[in-house]
Amino acid sequence: MKVGVNLLNYGPGASPESLLRWSRLAEALGYHFLMISDHVALTPDVAKTYPAPFYDPFLSLAWLAARTRTVELGTTVIILPYRHPLQVARLASNLDQLSGGRFIFGVGVGWAAQEFAALGLPLEQRGAMTDEYLEVILATWAGEVASYHGRFVDFDAVETGPPPLQRPHPPLWVGGNGPAARRRAVRFDAAWHPISIRLPWLRDEALPDLRRVAEAAGKPVPALCPRIRLHLTQRSLDEAERRAGEGTFAQVRADLQELDELGATYVLLDTYRGNPADTLDHEHAWAMLATLAEQALDLPNQGLR
Repeated sequence: MKVGVNLLNYGPGASPESLLRWSRLAEALGYHFLMISDHVALTPDVAKTYPAPFYDPFLSLAWLAARTRTVELGTTVIILPYRHPLQVARLASNLDQLSGGRFIFGVGVGWAAQEFAALGLPLEQRGAMTDEYLEVILATWAGEVASYHGRFVDFDAVETGPPPLQRPHPPLWVGGNGPAARRRAVRFDAAWHPISIRLPWLRDEALPDLRRVAEAAGKPVPALCPRIRLHLTQRSLDEAERRAGEGTFAQVRADLQELDELGATYVLLDTYRGNPADTLDHEHAWAMLATLAEQALDLPNQGLR
């Protein structure tokens, strides 16, 4: 099981310097991958939790690709309806090339009604748009020239190179906790990327449903790649109330062990708890990541370079 770190590319504490320090520390501690979030228009519903400045995920990861050596780099998640799929396909394939094949393509449908309105997009059609956009992106990655005729996208004979370095394409993760996300992960042979989960729900409800959907479709069960909120506490938290990754060191270590037993191939640690002021306190987050890396994960500490 690979363990990674969610970078804070938003909020008053975000800057090129902080992104670089986060990345170098995580790589030095031995974490396997780094991921970054996406928003385009910081409307009030977005800015309440994810305020400015907000660094673009594609540009930021391309910049970090030149400043890291081994960690995989991904998105948690690109909101697919916000950009034309031909543009997204090219950005993602370029990033995979520039990073030496280290890119993970995490996608989602989005949720912010005001942001959709600001971009002139229909919120109620975001699921259908996401499905069609994924079809377009995968079609462009399958060959040098692509055509597509759909409800939202229509084009003929578009040249799409360069292709991604990873073939047939970078790992695809579908974000979202609901049934639609699980169906989408099965349909597109993608990993399922739920966020801020409780383990009893994952074990007893969500994963059995994922297996049923895959069996009904005659497809393999998607890989499990969750994002959990890391928050270490001095006192134990109520097991019935807490989310995975929250609690004492022993509780969090047990969560990671259970995720491993449930078959998770990647686990993303998110230190942000929803308060924009927390983006100013990098040292606290780094201390938690260092403690976990050194005492629970047995990661190969590489030292700062």
